[in-house]
Amino acid sequence: MTCRTMQSLNTLLKLISTENSTVDEKIHAYACFVSDLYRHHNDLGTYILTLVFEDENICMTKKAQGLEPGEKISLCLENELLSLQEISQLTSAQVKECIGYDGFLPDWDNTLYDFREKYTVRINNVDKFGYGIYAKYYMFIVRDSRIVPVKYPDEVKLSSLIGYETQRNMIIENTMALIKGKPASNVLLTGDAGTGKSSSVKAIANEFRDLGLRIIEIRKDQLHDIPVIIDSLSKNPLKFILFIDDLSFASDDDNFSALKAILEGSVSARAANIVIYATSNRRHLVKENFSDRNGDDIHRNDTVQELISLSERFGLRISFSRPSKDEYQKIVCGLAAQNGLQIPEKELCDEAERFAIAKSGRSARAAKQFIDKTIAEKTL
Repeated sequence: MTCRTMQSLNTLLKLISTENSTVDEKIHAYACFVSDLYRHHNDLGTYILTLVFEDENICMTKKAQGLEPGEKISLCLENELLSLQEISQLTSAQVKECIGYDGFLPDWDNTLYDFREKYTVRINNVDKFGYGIYAKYYMFIVRDSRIVPVKYPDEVKLSSLIGYETQRNMIIENTMALIKGKPASNVLLTGDAGTGKSSSVKAIANEFRDLGLRIIEIRKDQLHDIPVIIDSLSKNPLKFILFIDDLSFASDDDNFSALKAILEGSVSARAANIVIYATSNRRHLVKENFSDRNGDDIHRNDTVQELISLSERFGLRISFSRPSKDEYQKIVCGLAAQNGLQIPEKELCDEAERFAIAKSGRSARAAKQFIDKTIAEKTL
């Protein structure tokens, strides 16, 4: 195991092995350990086993690359797992005996796990569980060119999304191809604001995270980081969606050429475990001026083709158009049923239509906002 795993238990081991510490020092160390334990779990066995699962050690990384760690490393792993299993059964009563204090000190539970068996299952299914931060989290952002986890992600579910089933099924099919190791396309989701493009991508990431899917959201100004991100993830056994939300460019935007090279034409081979999903309110992604069409460019047609070529580089393009009146009402009624609203359908639809007009048009977002407003009014 790495230093991180052992350091998490360092305070506990010092309590048992240190004889020169005062009672006050031991009480303080005990309190610090329990405080850290309670932040994660109140069960020492579960806590240590979780740390082991999340540990990015040489055995796990070799297995992730389809390599065997070798006999000596495997023997070392087996003995460390046995030692950690033994530590996981150390009770709070046993530790308190080493302190020699009669006052109250908090306790913890000790669930017994077969560490070798559990870890064997984990390491043999590393393409589903992952390791390191990708074992603990499934949604990420990029900060200062580093991938960092989102600790409290949007938990939107596919079951809560109503309408646009055809579009959503196309994304699901493409995502399942990625998960199964089959060729998958980069996807561009275009259409009016509030039609559920972003929610669909996040819901799919939530739905299939237990199958080894992870999602990393990247802002437009971070596109230059994508080649490094792809390089760092290309050997990872998990599958990744690089998610770019609300994508659009000015025709002279440097990021425009950068994304074109990433999608097709860069010197790096495309990683089979990574796809790019982007959403945009613009079909061609580039804010096109009349001067671009009529042009001060001698080769006017070449200029126009350059502007639309970026969207052409996505293998799958899916349109989310503004819903019709019937589709909008279907979404409203479906959300009302999900939330247990007992309102006559005609009254509900009439109110929803008035709300949409005030919101400048029908959309899935307007439908959800209307339902949220109705629920809030009924609970006042």
